[in-house]
Amino acid sequence: MAEQRPPLPPFTEETARAKVQAAEDAWNSRDPERVSLAYTVDSQWRNRDVFLKGRDEIREFLRQKWARELDYKLRKELWAFTGNRIAVRFEYESRDADGQWWRSYGNEQWEFDENGLMARRYASINDLKISSGERRIAL
Repeated sequence: MAEQRPPLPPFTEETARAKVQAAEDAWNSRDPERVSLAYTVDSQWRNRDVFLKGRDEIREFLRQKWARELDYKLRKELWAFTGNRIAVRFEYESRDADGQWWRSYGNEQWEFDENGLMARRYASINDLKISSGERRIAL
């Protein structure tokens, strides 16, 4: 039986929101293995200026990301959906090893296969230095 990750496309507003919430929950776990299982084995990513292909590359990318981005906390919001695609806006906060806090804003376009696994993820992200007092997302 093929690996499945409900909810499956085609998406309704309710199932698209559930997919976005599941992604937020997984990413906030900061567990590269858990997060990578939401993607097809040959998933294609663009994350800023980094291009990745497949779960192994995604998993390694996430390991490195969360080693750099300490106390990472993310919020995602459904922007639009149709058929097997979802667009989200997001922001996350993290601090670097020197204690500098950052807020990162972005948009993602997701495309899913028939089993609900993400086959493509394209993310555009901008970063803003913030003070600890400017944080909006609680740990």
